Amino acid sequence: MKKILTASAAILMMALTMPAQAEMDIDKLKGVTPTAENHPLAKIISGYEFRNKETQMLQDDDFDNPAYIWVDAGEELWSTEDGAAGKSCAECHGDASDSMKGVKASYPKWNDAKGRPLTLQQQVNDCRTERMQAEEWGWESDEMLGMAAYVASQSRGMPVAVKTDGQMTPWFEKGKDIYYTRVGQLDMSCANCHEDNYGKNIRADMLSQGQINGFPTYRLKWQKLGSVHRRFKGCMKNIRAKPYGVGSDEFVALELYVAWRGQNLPVESPAVRQ
Repeated sequence: MKKILTASAAILMMALTMPAQAEMDIDKLKGVTPTAENHPLAKIISGYEFRNKETQMLQDDDFDNPAYIWVDAGEELWSTEDGAAGKSCAECHGDASDSMKGVKASYPKWNDAKGRPLTLQQQVNDCRTERMQAEEWGWESDEMLGMAAYVASQSRGMPVAVKTDGQMTPWFEKGKDIYYTRVGQLDMSCANCHEDNYGKNIRADMLSQGQINGFPTYRLKWQKLGSVHRRFKGCMKNIRAKPYGVGSDEFVALELYVAWRGQNLPVESPAVRQ
C-alpha cells in the first residue's frame, strides 16, 4: 500500500512540475505588488487571470454571470423580515449599497463580543440569532450563499484589507501553519500547488495562486455558488486528507491567512471559476 501511495504522489508531483503545453507567462499577468514585509509572492495575482476568456466574460457581464441568481435572492432577503424580533437586515443596516460597502474586503474580522474572528457567514448568522432571533442558515444553503454574495458584491473593486495584527495574530499564525503543513496520503500542502506551481497545468486546469478575493464563487464544476470553505474542503479531499469542517477554527484561520496573501487585490465577488 505504501508503494502505491508513494507512486500516486510522484505522479501528481510530476503533473505539477512538468512543463505544460500552455504554461502561462506570469510576467504578463495583471497583479498587485505586495506591500507587506516578507510576503511570499513577488506579485499577487487573482484567479481571474488564470481562467480562459470565456470564463472571464461570464464573470464580467452581470447579466450572464450565473451567480447573480443568488445575488438577486440575497437582495430580496435583505429587506425580508424574519425571526421572533420581526426584523430585516435593512431595518438595522439600511441601504446595502452604502452600509455594506467595503465590508467583505475586511473579513474575517475580529468580533469583541465573541472574542474571536468571524467570517462573513458567521457574522450573518450572529445577526440572525442575536438581533433577529431567527434560526441560523446552513453554511452552503442558498439563503446564506445569496446573502453573502449580495453583501460581498457591494465591495466589488475595493481592495482586500484584512487585519492580522493584535488579537488576530494567533489566528493568522495558525492559518499560515495550516497553509504550509503537508497532510493527507499525498503528503502535500496548500503551498505545493498555489505557491510552488501556479501557472502550470494540472490535468485540464491551470493552477492559480489560490486567491479568495472572488468568493462566494460560482464554479462551473459545481454548477452553483459556493463558499471558500467548500473550496478548502475540496482541496483537502484532492490530496486525500480529512477535511476540517466549514466554519471550523482551522478554516477560519486559513481563510484569514489566505485573504492576507491576496491583500490589495480587488474584491470580485461573485466571481466565476472553472
